[in-house]
Amino acid sequence: MTGGNRHDGTQLLPLLDAIARIRGLRGRPRSKPKRLFADRGYDYDKYRRLLWQRGIKPLIARRGIAHGSGLGKTRRVVERTFAWLHQFKRLRTRYERRADLRQGLLELASTIICLRRLRTSFRNDQ
Repeated sequence: MTGGNRHDGTQLLPLLDAIARIRGLRGRPRSKPKRLFADRGYDYDKYRRLLWQRGIKPLIARRGIAHGSGLGKTRRVVERTFAWLHQFKRLRTRYERRADLRQGLLELASTIICLRRLRTSFRNDQ
């Protein structure tokens, strides 16, 4: 987590390094994703080059080009998750100075969201 005044691109490589091994059914666990979907904020040749060097295909929307890159279907999941999290007023604006408090609130909100979804799913199954 970084402050709101930091560029997202500064955290791209630390985020990729923090990804845990991805377990599958057979074979050696993957340690990196095959593709990376990103918005226009990451549209720099430097990031594209670093991703290719790590064997990750960058699918990044281009700056200055009209919408229609095809990333909307994938980005929709991310934006919908942000909308769910912003239902919790404390998470809309970062008031906490300590990252551990913010992380705790995010985890609590995520748990509540999952509980609500499971409860709704359970009611529909009966």
